[in-house]
Amino acid sequence: MFGIVRPCSHRLGEGLKTQWMAHLCGLCLALRGDHGQFARIVTNYDGLLISVLTEAQVERAGGARRTAGPCPLRGMRTASVAQGDGARLAAAVSLVLASAKVRDHVADKDGLLARRPVALAARRVAASWGRAGARTGSEVGFDTAVLVDAVDRQLGIETLAGPGTPLLTVTEPTESATAAAFAHTAVLAGRPGNAAPLAEAGRLFGRLAHLLDAVEDRETDAASGAWNPLTATGTPLAEARRLADDALHGIRLALRETAFTDGRLAHVLLAHELARSVDRAFGTSRCGHGDDGEHGDPGAAGAFGPPRQGGPYDPQQPPRPYDGRNPYAGGGGPFDGGPSFQPPGSGRRGFWAGCAAAIGLCCTCKVCCADEFEGPWSRQRREGWCGNCDCSCCECCEACECCECCGCCDCGL
Repeated sequence: MFGIVRPCSHRLGEGLKTQWMAHLCGLCLALRGDHGQFARIVTNYDGLLISVLTEAQVERAGGARRTAGPCPLRGMRTASVAQGDGARLAAAVSLVLASAKVRDHVADKDGLLARRPVALAARRVAASWGRAGARTGSEVGFDTAVLVDAVDRQLGIETLAGPGTPLLTVTEPTESATAAAFAHTAVLAGRPGNAAPLAEAGRLFGRLAHLLDAVEDRETDAASGAWNPLTATGTPLAEARRLADDALHGIRLALRETAFTDGRLAHVLLAHELARSVDRAFGTSRCGHGDDGEHGDPGAAGAFGPPRQGGPYDPQQPPRPYDGRNPYAGGGGPFDGGPSFQPPGSGRRGFWAGCAAAIGLCCTCKVCCADEFEGPWSRQRREGWCGNCDCSCCECCEACECCECCGCCDCGL
């Protein structure tokens, strides 16, 4: 599962979380229904925004939902899932972009794709996904050639880019692709007047997606020698952050100009959770619901407020001298006489034991819904796909069901 908009299930509230899961499962099942089980691997958080925007513009009809059968990722429970042209458009876009991504990794000879047999198989999968996405796109009236053209232009732009090249020149192909996909949701919903503001929102969302990916991969790319737009163009992080904040503001303005039937979920994802994605990528801690002057910066004093004066964690108090004794082993510590403390080993599972653990995680729904779960092979702690939460600063919003108190924008939500 990948994507930059990873909403906090605690913040969404029960109603919006149910809607979000309906679109996520709807995208997954649309991929399976039209293109087979293996296509479900391209399910992603950002692709379901297409489905969310389409449904937000239409009157909720009886055929907008259907009851899906039991699924291991839902703990073998049934669920109401989104269906229709919005989910199919999301599936088409996801397939075409995943196809382009695989071809890009093959061209770069990343990891196992440096081996010719693996690269050949990957090319065949990518070609199959590209054809499938184009077929589904044409069935809902969307020409996926604009996506393919954007991917092809991206490679040429990256080849020519260097120090001094404007960063927005590098992000333009991604912006064009997402603008076309967002605008087509207005066509599917029968709201042609929404096409222009949604195209603007999509263009800025594409810019953000490209920027955040570059920021998050900057150190890794530098270590491996891979191409990174920030490094290649010599763009400092401060300028990248300015562009990201401008894009966030532009998306909020575009949403104000869009006529929604029920735009609560779209607003929460694109105005609030997207802002938190920016903070997460840049390593900042700012409430996405207002400026720091109104709500304060929760990162300034920590999640539990400033340290108590005079306590053991008071920064004004001098540190206690170390007496040379190990408090976790025998020899004068508080646990004297007990067994010595040993750090835990890695405890990695073997291949078959890991497979069994992975099946157990899926069947109990921990991979999807738990806040944390233990990796089946590495046994390291990992965030659940839908359980990540960093909402310590937003008690004022009542789980974002409505945002009158936030004052982050004048959208009326």
